[in-house]
Amino acid sequence: MKKNEFIDQLRSRLSGLPQDDINERLSFYSEMIDDRIDDGVPEEEAVADIGSVDEVVNTILAEYPLTKLVKNKVTPKKGMPAWAIVLLVIGFPLWLPLLIAFFAVFFSIYITLWSIVFSFFATSVALVISGIACLVASVFFFMQTGFLGGIAAIGAGLAVGSLGVLLFIGSFYMAKGVVILTKKMAIGIKSLFVGK
Repeated sequence: MKKNEFIDQLRSRLSGLPQDDINERLSFYSEMIDDRIDDGVPEEEAVADIGSVDEVVNTILAEYPLTKLVKNKVTPKKGMPAWAIVLLVIGFPLWLPLLIAFFAVFFSIYITLWSIVFSFFATSVALVISGIACLVASVFFFMQTGFLGGIAAIGAGLAVGSLGVLLFIGSFYMAKGVVILTKKMAIGIKSLFVGK
C-alpha cells in the first residue's frame, strides 16, 4: 500500500475525531513513513511496517479519552433543527431510561467479571493458608495420633497448598484476560463514536 492510500484510509476511519486531532495523527504517521523512506526502506514496506489501518485505528482509540469522543460527537456542529429538538424532548421518557439501562448493564458486566477474578484470588489465598495450617497442625497430629496421622496432615497440607498456588496462577492469567477484554470493550465503545 502506498503512503497516500494509507493516509487517506486512516483519515476516513478517524472521521469521528476532532479535525485537529485527525491532522495531528495523520502528520505523525506521515512523518513516520517519510523517516523510514529516508532510511532507504521502500514505500510499501515502510507502510507495512507501521501495521494495517485497523491496527493503527485501534491503537489511536485505545489511547484516546472516551469523554473527548462523546463530547465531540454530542456537541452539534451547527444549530439543531426545531424538529430534532422536539423529538429529543418528546422521546426523553424513552431514550433516557434506555441509556441508563445500557450503562447499568455494561457496568454490571464489568463489576461481575472483576468479582469473579477477585473470588478466585481469594479462594487461592484461602487454600494456601489452609495448606500452611495443615502443615503446622501436622506437628500436633504426630504427637496425638502418631506417624500416620502426621503424614496424612502433611500430605493434605501439601495438596491443598499446591492447589492454592495453581489456582493463584490461573487467577493471574484470568485477570490478564479480563484486562484485555475490558480494553477491547472500551475500544469497541469508542469505535461507535468514530467513522468506519
